[in-house]
Amino acid sequence: MDQSTRDTLRQEIEAMRATGARRQDLSQHACKRLFFDLGVRPSVTTVRELTQTGSASDIPKDIEAFWAGLRSTLRVRIDAGAMPESLQERAGELLAALYDEAQTAARAALNEEKARLDMAIQAAQAQARDADIRREAIERAQQRAEARAEAGAAQIAALEAELKTLRSQGTDAQAGLREVIARWEKENETLSARLQHEQDAAARLRDRIDELQNELRHSTEHYAQQIKDAVKEAERRVHPMLVELDSLRGMAATYQTSAREASQKEFDFIQQLSAARSRADRLESQVRAQSDEIDALVLERDARRVQSGASAEVGALIASLAAQGRLTSAEIARLGTQIDAHVAAPTSCPACEAGEPELQRHEDEYELSCPNCERTSGATASKLAAVDEFIRSARVSTS
Repeated sequence: MDQSTRDTLRQEIEAMRATGARRQDLSQHACKRLFFDLGVRPSVTTVRELTQTGSASDIPKDIEAFWAGLRSTLRVRIDAGAMPESLQERAGELLAALYDEAQTAARAALNEEKARLDMAIQAAQAQARDADIRREAIERAQQRAEARAEAGAAQIAALEAELKTLRSQGTDAQAGLREVIARWEKENETLSARLQHEQDAAARLRDRIDELQNELRHSTEHYAQQIKDAVKEAERRVHPMLVELDSLRGMAATYQTSAREASQKEFDFIQQLSAARSRADRLESQVRAQSDEIDALVLERDARRVQSGASAEVGALIASLAAQGRLTSAEIARLGTQIDAHVAAPTSCPACEAGEPELQRHEDEYELSCPNCERTSGATASKLAAVDEFIRSARVSTS
């Protein structure tokens, strides 16, 4: 039976169902169409497939009712004809034989149908077992998924709690950071004010040093001129005396009487020369004292220039910030040599921790190097920059 015939039968059955036909009528119509029109023996599966109604026990009853109705119809047709008695007996025997054959064929078909149904039942049971196995596997997977979901929910809750804690800690840290920033800003303002005060004091000191230098220069020039004048005056006075002394000594042999006078003059001249020399020595000692005072003032000026950028507290603070790596190279370059008086070289190398770094100065450049690991800061413009570059290079190598 092809698909178009099946569709036609289903349409007829649907039309009968729409008119209110019962299940028995639908099954009878399907059996009639199969047997009489298509020559197909009605079966439970075929009738059930076409009618889409009835249970496994109702369909066989409808098929049996169809066969019973067919047999009664044939019997009526045979009995109603005008046939001889012997022919009726032979027809009855034939019908009986046909009925027996039909029952035998029906039993065989029933057995085949039963075998096929058994196979279908076994297949369905196997499918049911597979479905049960899959259902159990799905249930176990669902349980595992639920367990994982519960664990995930617990982990999410723990993470949310941790996140809440971290947020609170972050808020506290931000508050503390703001307090630290405010404190540092206040300290920075204080240090800026002190730095300005120190710069003003250093400017006044530089002006005073310049005044002292000018006075010292004028005094030195004045004393030097006095010394030159005294020396010239002594030479002017001593030279004629010496000439006269020489002439008198030459005339001593001839003029004995004038020897004493010449000796007296020589003594006078020597006293005057000694007095001039004493005055020259006194002036020279004054010049030396003034020169020592000038050197001391120059040293004091240099020390003031070195420390004029900041006080001891400010210098120590900036040096500690540079040692901690909290100042950039640009900031250190702007500071220059103002903080060098407060900067101390590290006592041990941060990289090898065994060598003692050595600070060397070449004219206006500084270099800090470790004799053990031969690490160096390179040539820098200030002592603070040398220490900073040396510590940065050691941190880079250790990291």
